[in-house]
Amino acid sequence: MAIEIRPVARADKARWAELWQDYLAYYETTLPPDVYDATFEAFFVGNPQNPRCLLAESDGRALGLVHYFFHAHCWHPEGICYLQDLFTDSTARGKGVGRALIQAVYHAADKQGIPNVYWTTQNFNHTARALYDKIGQLTPFIKYVRPV
Repeated sequence: MAIEIRPVARADKARWAELWQDYLAYYETTLPPDVYDATFEAFFVGNPQNPRCLLAESDGRALGLVHYFFHAHCWHPEGICYLQDLFTDSTARGKGVGRALIQAVYHAADKQGIPNVYWTTQNFNHTARALYDKIGQLTPFIKYVRPV
């Protein structure tokens, strides 16, 4: 399967929303429509700190997405890249889509002069972790969040 990675376009909103909704469903969460709208619009504002989105496409159909952004970091004066969301449609899993999307984020970070890219996943996401173990390095950090 030939995979093309490209930036999301305004015409992709419906398919992007389907993919992101499926991603959120995997993590047993939902978001209101206004969050979808605000997130999608943020891709096109041009603020260097806003999220960016790439789609993986084959035969004209988007099969996966990745959201990432660059931010400042006290340990890395050049900044750092956070890969926030990664999702591959169930029909395309195991065909290199996730790997291609992560490598595209690596390339985007390299173009910005930012060698450090990080992401998180849940410990039970064994399918994704099998890929991550091949192209990333597991760290010993544990994540905490503010209780709400």
